[in-house]
Amino acid sequence: MAITLGEPGADGLSEAVGVLREWQDDGAPTQLHPGDLGWFWRFGAEATAAAVRTWSRDGRILAVGLLDGPGLLRLTVAPDAQRDEELAQRLAEDVTAPERGVLPEGKVSIEAPTGALLQDLLSEDGWDSDEPWTPLRRDLAEPVEDPGVRIEVIGPERAHVRTAVQRAAFDGSRFTDERWHAMAAGPPYADARCLVAYDDRGDAVAAATVWSAGPGRPGLLEPMGVHREHRRHGYGRAITVAAAAALRELGSSSAVVCTPSSNAGAVATYESAGFRQRPEVRDRYRDA
Repeated sequence: MAITLGEPGADGLSEAVGVLREWQDDGAPTQLHPGDLGWFWRFGAEATAAAVRTWSRDGRILAVGLLDGPGLLRLTVAPDAQRDEELAQRLAEDVTAPERGVLPEGKVSIEAPTGALLQDLLSEDGWDSDEPWTPLRRDLAEPVEDPGVRIEVIGPERAHVRTAVQRAAFDGSRFTDERWHAMAAGPPYADARCLVAYDDRGDAVAAATVWSAGPGRPGLLEPMGVHREHRRHGYGRAITVAAAAALRELGSSSAVVCTPSSNAGAVATYESAGFRQRPEVRDRYRDA
């Protein structure tokens, strides 16, 4: 059977999320996580569906991609298909030809699992390596320590607190209450939690969202941010520890996160919260 490229539509997103859950494994390289689709869901189900691509053979999804921006495809492949020559060739063709509806003309980037045959084909075709990212992981077999600050699990009635911290932590963030509710309405959020940390005065100082991929699988921390007026007081470590604890409660085997290697402060924060660095990864990019 031939490989088919598809767009799942809003009704087909649950299947894409389901296979992403199945593919998560502590021994696998850093890859697209169902939580990545869950975080994108803040733009709504229709926008998320429009950003997702699937590659299937004989009715089985073998690869899932998320257009996480106008020129970035975040792609992962089924564990038993990472070196599938037919699939890798089709992926390379589809991401290279703008008329296929995956990536546009101009400078574009692809995130794909280390070791996937697609990486070799893109390199042979002249795609260069981009700036390094550092994946980090914390094993959750043992109980997680107390974060040392008050932590609130945010529900719909307190969404405004979560969104306000996000906007105060990330310049240019447009995370509104409406977008929080859109995100929370998506299927991935059924196994997710939004957390907010407070200081001794009761001010909301940091926030994070965690995404479970199911019991016994790695959970994702995405995003984490500290209010710009409350930095350098250890709140980044505190909310990260709380995030790890929340994922353990959800049954996750580990907590994973990925940040640009150039962001030394973020790497240090995650390490202070018990995360350990894994080998760096790099996107592939093609110049205009």
